[in-house]
Amino acid sequence: MDLEKAPRGGAIRVFVADNSPIHTQLLADALKRDVDLEVIRSVSDSNGLIAEIMASNIDVLVISSNLDEQPGRGFEILHELRSSFPGLRAVILLDSPKRELIVDAFRAGARGIFSRQSSVEMLSKCVRAVQQGQIWANSRETGLAVEALASSHAIRPVNGDGLSLLSKRETEVVHCLAEGLSNREIAERLGLSQHTVKNYLFRVFDKLGVSSRVELLFMTLSQSSSERSDLGDLVTGSNTEPKNAASLALCKKAAEQGVLAAQLALAQMYWARRADPENMRQAYMWYSVAADQLSKEKNKAAKAMPPELRIEAEQRALEWRMKNQGAPPTSVDRSQRPRPTITPARASLA
Repeated sequence: MDLEKAPRGGAIRVFVADNSPIHTQLLADALKRDVDLEVIRSVSDSNGLIAEIMASNIDVLVISSNLDEQPGRGFEILHELRSSFPGLRAVILLDSPKRELIVDAFRAGARGIFSRQSSVEMLSKCVRAVQQGQIWANSRETGLAVEALASSHAIRPVNGDGLSLLSKRETEVVHCLAEGLSNREIAERLGLSQHTVKNYLFRVFDKLGVSSRVELLFMTLSQSSSERSDLGDLVTGSNTEPKNAASLALCKKAAEQGVLAAQLALAQMYWARRADPENMRQAYMWYSVAADQLSKEKNKAAKAMPPELRIEAEQRALEWRMKNQGAPPTSVDRSQRPRPTITPARASLA
């Protein structure tokens, strides 16, 4: 999906994700009546939705703020998508014109705010405007976004770990997240609404420069100096023996949550203890998991880059390997589309 290019001519390719199968189908059918729109996919289940969108060549995403009967789930998905594809053009469908929902929609990266009280014809106009690079919102909605921006604090990190930027309540939310609690469980423990918890998490993401719960989780793994040193040694491979069980448990938790550095750290740790067959199996498993994720991230980056930049990057990678790993001299054919190169390090993980 190439989201950074200027809008193409012809029909506007739209991906629809509403809050139930029947609503999704009805909305998709209604939009299909517009000859300028082509609905290429329509999904209501958030499981696998991000992968579906990333695999589709779309112009505009129309997504409900609520998915899987979870209020605000659409905001979370859009926020995660925008972290990988900043140029994504999206319209958020809102059931209510409440101030906090409008601000959350803009914060998640929506280019269009659309109320369900409006007509399908107006939604078609909204999609066209967003596809052309415009912002679709009325004066009240725009004013709320400006007020939220004016009242936000500038981000000025005060030290290396960055967590001291957070307020007391934000820190409490992060600690609950690190324990593996869901938004509902965090809300129950702290006496907040789930919507308020989502607001806190969005603010934490902005302050700390992370784009997902997984990244935030990994950042919180090293709050104490001893754990930070131990975890850092594990991740860099300078020490494959954790100083305490807590650090190992944190590393495992991060690996299971999809943090690549933690997966590699676990693989290295288990491989260092490969005299035990079970450790050898664990090492191979985590190397394989990390390799799959590396391959996906590389392919994602390749799709987002112009061909000439990919060729240059491949050439630089070859030069680096020749210099540092003694790889046999090869070259990149600049007249053809670059093919993925399997490095010695990648091959050893297979």
